[in-house]
Formats: sequence, C-alpha cells, structure tokens
Amino acid sequence: MKQIALYGKGGIGKSTTSANLSAALAKSGLEILQIGCDPKHDSTRMLMHGTWIPTVLDLIRERGDANLTVDDVVYPGFSGVRCVEAGGPEPGIGCAGRGIIATFQLLERLGALDGDVIVYDVLGDVVCGGFAMPMRENYAEEVYLVTSGELMSIYAANNIAKAIARLSKRVRNGCRLGGVICNAKNIEGERDLVEEFARRINSSLIAYIPRDRIVQLAELNKQTVIEYAPDSAQADVYRQLADEIYRNTRTSIPTPFDMDELEAFALESVQV
Repeated sequence: MKQIALYGKGGIGKSTTSANLSAALAKSGLEILQIGCDPKHDSTRMLMHGTWIPTVLDLIRERGDANLTVDDVVYPGFSGVRCVEAGGPEPGIGCAGRGIIATFQLLERLGALDGDVIVYDVLGDVVCGGFAMPMRENYAEEVYLVTSGELMSIYAANNIAKAIARLSKRVRNGCRLGGVICNAKNIEGERDLVEEFARRINSSLIAYIPRDRIVQLAELNKQTVIEYAPDSAQADVYRQLADEIYRNTRTSIPTPFDMDELEAFALESVQV
C-alpha cells in the first residue's frame, strides 16, 4: 500500500489535483482511498458528482464514534474511489486539526485505512499538530508539495518542507518529500521558477500542470477532468502525474529556505 499526502496553500488547486490524481489512479485499475483533511470538506466533491458527503467530525458530534460504521464515513465515488471527509469545527470554535485526528483514529478502528493507494489531501497554510498528523504519525510516507510560482504559495510549500525536515529527525518517522507539483497560474517563467525552488530544497519538479479552461468546465459539470474530458490534453497531464507518483521511489529529506533565503530567492526570480 502506498500512502501519499498532497499539501499546499489554500486555493492553490490542491483538491482539484488530488481528485484528478485519484480518478486517474482508479481508472488504471487501482483501489484508491481519498481522505480530505481540510475543514472546507470539498476534497472529494468532484469524485462524488457534486455531493457534499457527511464529515467524520460532524457524524461523531451527532452520533458518537462508537456507533459509526464504515458505510457511515466512506462513500464510493467515480471509478470506485472511496471518499472520506474529515471536516472541522464550527467557524471560530475549536481546532481544525481535531477533525483529522478523530478521522484517522476512527478509520483505523474500523479497519478502513486500506487500498492500493491512500491519498491525503491536506491544507498547507497551517502546520499545527492536527494538520501535520499524516506526516508526524507515519500515515503519509511521501509528501508532494502543490505550488504555483506565486510567492505566498512557495512560502507555504517551504513551510511544509520545514515540517518534513524536522520530523525526519525522529528515529521512527519515515515521512519524506516525494516531489513538487507546479499547478500553474500562467506567470512568466513559472515552470523554471518552481523547478529551481524544488532543486534548491533538495527535491525535483515531478509535474507541471498547465492552466486550462477544461478544469473549470469539468468542475461546473461536477466532475473531474478524467471523467468529463478523458481524451483532453489536461487529462493526459493528470494521468502522467498519477503514473509518476505511483512509480516514484525517489524521496528526500528537504533542505528548506530560511526566511531571508526565501526572500532573496523571490527577488532573484523577479529580476531574472
């Protein structure tokens, strides 16, 4: 079983990437479990044709975890992808990371953490204990950073790299950086910029996902690109990403920038 986590800044397209990755892997014949680890609980919507599935944290609040079954929390989506949403607290109340912790504990008790590939889709703006749990507790063996060429997106990716580097010092922690995914915003020189960022933090750019209107059209039709436009060039990009990740055996302990280095890198890229 391969366990991967996609981390990225909110709004970077991490959930879109995760859903299309899961869809592509499933269409290749693999059994996939996708777990949305974001309070917005929208990670699996396109796999579920627009349906907002109940979140684990809401179900625990309503019924208690002792009364829940696998069918209560795991929902079959496109091409058989099993979908779970951790959820979060009411706005302004409690810790959003609590939903992730409660979800993993429940899925373990129910014996539902299985499949050929588990995809954890995790918010990357904050790396508190809950959001870092997939890395900290060895659920995610490989982390993939989703970023664009925008400074704040790279800043968030660099913060995740710092967390991986710190956790790698623990004797029993096996989480490593699998690579960087550029979800393009059509910034001039964006691919070269993100590729250089990946190189400098001791990793590599494993995929460049161009900006394409077909992604928006697919989502308006409540589908992944893999389902909505399987013959499109964009679908091929997601299939190549799926193949690259599934076959990847090259991981690393990142060497992230400190703040001064990151600012210098950003300035250097603008001047170039």
